[in-house]
Amino acid sequence: MRVFAPAKVNLYLHITKRLRNGYHALDSLVMFADIGDDIEITPSEEFEFIIAGPFAGSLRGADSDSGPKSKNLAVKAVWRMAQLFDRTPNVTLRLTKNLPLGAGIGGGSSDAAAVIWGLCSLWDIDHNDERICDLLISLGADVPICFAAISARIKGIGDVFEPVDGLPELSVVLAHPSKSCGTIDVFRAFEGDFRELVALPPALKNRDDLMQLLRRCDNDLLGAAMRVVPEIENVLQAIYGQENCYLARMSGSGSCCFGVFANENDAANAAESLREANPDWWVMPASLGRVRRY
Repeated sequence: MRVFAPAKVNLYLHITKRLRNGYHALDSLVMFADIGDDIEITPSEEFEFIIAGPFAGSLRGADSDSGPKSKNLAVKAVWRMAQLFDRTPNVTLRLTKNLPLGAGIGGGSSDAAAVIWGLCSLWDIDHNDERICDLLISLGADVPICFAAISARIKGIGDVFEPVDGLPELSVVLAHPSKSCGTIDVFRAFEGDFRELVALPPALKNRDDLMQLLRRCDNDLLGAAMRVVPEIENVLQAIYGQENCYLARMSGSGSCCFGVFANENDAANAAESLREANPDWWVMPASLGRVRRY
């Protein structure tokens, strides 16, 4: 059972208020990329967790543990699925970690969502089972939208979403300065004003209309994130400096930034240029809205 765990990109992210429990309410438009992590689930005599890929070494200690108390969301998903549906987790879970950690592109959440999707298929469980919905939310605010992996508007703490149909595909470059940016640290550093919900147009079916909307929006966490990882500013400037870049922005609360380009060739050329100038960065071209789903 092979399952794709796509990267999530926040095209804009506004903070609308602070909740009584200390969390912040969000307003964000997200799309999913055709790059991401890979999950492979194979029946075995007992549960085993294998990590591979270019960022395998970033998962250490409790993040690489295969036990029920593991901090790895993909492993947590296995144990909680087994408990919830009274199953023995006799599977080998192989995670090929292609996405950097602390990047703000939903890596861990997408991994957990992909594991749950795969186990539903393997164990003949309805993907729309009400217990699955509760499990997704319990694992993290981003996990429900990563399970759906559709273009959507995010509200609440990230756990409420509304599908947005008809968004055009976007050619982008993702660039990460090889420094993790912790979500908790960023929200603690946030000092901005709160926003009203963005009034989305009835339709955003072409790139120009979408770009017009996005230029009126921001990522409200950018200032806080740059206090945690100052290199983010360099990444944004480098992306903006590439030919035919329409927009450059940080994604989510992490240190990964993206640029929107005229077409796939321009995105590929920009990625090559960014890699040559910054060999220590992780840089990948991608298409948003073209996910090879599960």
